[in-house]
Amino acid sequence: MKLMNSKAEFDVSIQSSNLVVAVFKADWCGDCTYINPFMPEVEEKYADSLSLIQVDVDKVEEVSQEQNILGIPSFVAYTDGRELIRFVNKNRKSREEIETFLDRAVEVYKSIHK
Repeated sequence: MKLMNSKAEFDVSIQSSNLVVAVFKADWCGDCTYINPFMPEVEEKYADSLSLIQVDVDKVEEVSQEQNILGIPSFVAYTDGRELIRFVNKNRKSREEIETFLDRAVEVYKSIHK
């Protein structure tokens, strides 16, 4: 997962015509740490369908405020600079919930990019 180090880097990443899913996290977040062990496998599973990028809400605070991220970890799907769908709440997310969201993001993306 590529780490976004600036708002400019984030803005360029979401301009892609491909499906990009931003994962908003922080080092101090227990629920974010919970997903770390299985996220590489999830990323590999979806490698042909989307790109995952990581946004540290503390290091790139401007992005998380602009994107109205209130709970972490949060997942937001983008293409062509537009938000398609989001999975944002304050609850811990299971691998199954994350994969269900990613499947839905792929469906929405495919409905736009035929």
